[in-house]
Amino acid sequence: MIHKAYIDKLDTEMFYIGNLDLLYKRSISIVGTRHPNQYTQIKTKELSSKLASIGICLISGCAMGVDSIVHNSAGYDNTVGVVANGLDIRYPAVNKKMIEQIEQQGLMLSSFPLGHTAREYNFVQRNKTVVELGEVLVVAQADMNSGSMRSVEFARKLGKQIYVLPHRIGDSEGTNYLLKNDLAKPIYNIDEFVSLFGNIKNNADNDEFLEFCKTNPTYDDAVALYGTKVFEYELMGKIDIVNGVISIM
Repeated sequence: MIHKAYIDKLDTEMFYIGNLDLLYKRSISIVGTRHPNQYTQIKTKELSSKLASIGICLISGCAMGVDSIVHNSAGYDNTVGVVANGLDIRYPAVNKKMIEQIEQQGLMLSSFPLGHTAREYNFVQRNKTVVELGEVLVVAQADMNSGSMRSVEFARKLGKQIYVLPHRIGDSEGTNYLLKNDLAKPIYNIDEFVSLFGNIKNNADNDEFLEFCKTNPTYDDAVALYGTKVFEYELMGKIDIVNGVISIM
C-alpha cells in the first residue's frame, strides 16, 4: 500500500512503500552509469555487499546498470530505492521484479503523486533525493554529461564527501575529471573504504579459496588451481561468475 509521510532527512513529504525505519540507519548513496563495464560491475557488487554486511543501508535510483547492482547486492531489506515517477508505476519495466522486492522488504520513495510518469526534470529531483539520504556519495562510473554528475553537483552543494572508483583513461571520464580536480577521493581498496564506516565481517573464515576469489580471478585460473571447488562454491552462493570473472557474493 502506498502511503505519504513527512521525511525528516528530506524536510518534506514523500510517497512511500515499505519500511521507513531504514531511513534511521546509517546510509550511503551509490550511483553510476546505466551501462557499467565489467570492472565496475564487479567492484560495485563487492562494495555494496560489504557495506551491507556491516549494516550500512544503501540508497540508489532503481535504474538499470549500477543502481540495480547496488540494490541487488545490498539485499532488498537493506536498501532504499528512489524513483522519478509515481509509486504505482514500476519503472523501468526491466526492474519491475526488483522494485517489487524492495517494496516488500525495503523502502521505495518518490516525490511524485500516483500516475505521474517519469520526465526529464523528475530525474533531477530523484537524483537530489538519493544524494540527500546518504552520508556520502559514491560514483561508480560516469560520463561527463550524465545524471551521476548532476548528483555530484548536489553532493557538493550539500557539503557531502564524494568517492569514486578509479578507472582507466577513457573508461569513466566523469569520475576521472573529479579525481583530476580534487573533487572526489578514490576508493583504491574496498575493505579500507568500508572500514571507515564499521568493522568488516570476515565471511571468508580464513578460507584460502575465498581469499583467492577476492582478487577477482578468471574462471579458468580458478578451475586450474582449485578444480571442483569452483562449482561447489558457486552452488552454495558464495561466489558469482560474470563474463568469466569470479567475485565474492
